[in-house]
Amino acid sequence: MSELRRLKNLLPPELQSWVTVEATTATNAPLITCEELGQDEVEIQIDLLRWEQFAKDQRNLLFWHQVARIQNDTIPRDGWEMAALAIGLGGAVGELWVQDGLLLILALSLCGVSGWRLYQRNNSQKSIDQITAADQKAIALATRFGYTLPNAYKSLGSALKILIEQSPSRRKRKGYEARLQALKVSAAEAKARSQSMRSERQQSQQIPDLQNYSS
Repeated sequence: MSELRRLKNLLPPELQSWVTVEATTATNAPLITCEELGQDEVEIQIDLLRWEQFAKDQRNLLFWHQVARIQNDTIPRDGWEMAALAIGLGGAVGELWVQDGLLLILALSLCGVSGWRLYQRNNSQKSIDQITAADQKAIALATRFGYTLPNAYKSLGSALKILIEQSPSRRKRKGYEARLQALKVSAAEAKARSQSMRSERQQSQQIPDLQNYSS
């Protein structure tokens, strides 16, 4: 499709040989996500029906967020935790029947470790930091493709506002809200830096060139 080809062209050259862009076939899929297919292959998956509801600039920034996650090596992965939790629960139920205390303790320990790892992965500050870092890198990628810094911030911020309004999940809304708040803080800091640099340039232009007054 033309949109998929267009997005493929938005990949940095160093990613184009091993990152693919495809329409998702899953039901109730996220708007956009990425999945590691193999050691050297990553696929960005998009729900095109919902995707077309966003403006092009918004789509670009949401796409570059996923690109940034690939570059930062922070792609969400299905780890061993779910499988270990299922094995542990199954083992615990089985040992209740055979009444083997040692194996029951081992099964419960496996449940505890895997459950704790799942909790950490889904609720840690590290996860939030990774997502906001990807937003910052998406802004940088946008400027690399010709966006001005204010327009890059505006495009991503407006896209996040739409995602907040559309999301039926309270947990996802909170995640988008955290991203939007971090983006506002970053935009304010970038604006302050820009104004400071502009002020310094104006002051330097007002200082006479001493060489013009040398004898």
